[in-house]
Amino acid sequence: MKTVKVSLNSIDKVKTFVNDINRYDFDFDLVSGRYVIDAKSIMGIFSLDLSKPIDLNIHADEDKMEEVLSTLAPYIVE
Repeated sequence: MKTVKVSLNSIDKVKTFVNDINRYDFDFDLVSGRYVIDAKSIMGIFSLDLSKPIDLNIHADEDKMEEVLSTLAPYIVE
């Protein structure tokens, strides 16, 4: 598992983010405070505070991690 911070501060960003991660069979969790949301759920994402970066837990195989990270690069913040 790898954790990165992502910024999903617009409706368009949320839509493209969900479309991008739905291409993978891995689990993705968004963690905001005590809430853990399935990152493939648009409704779940909109229940979070999107004004600040959110932790994304990526449960991908090590050999696919680079591919997943490059797909998610537009959303990752540091």
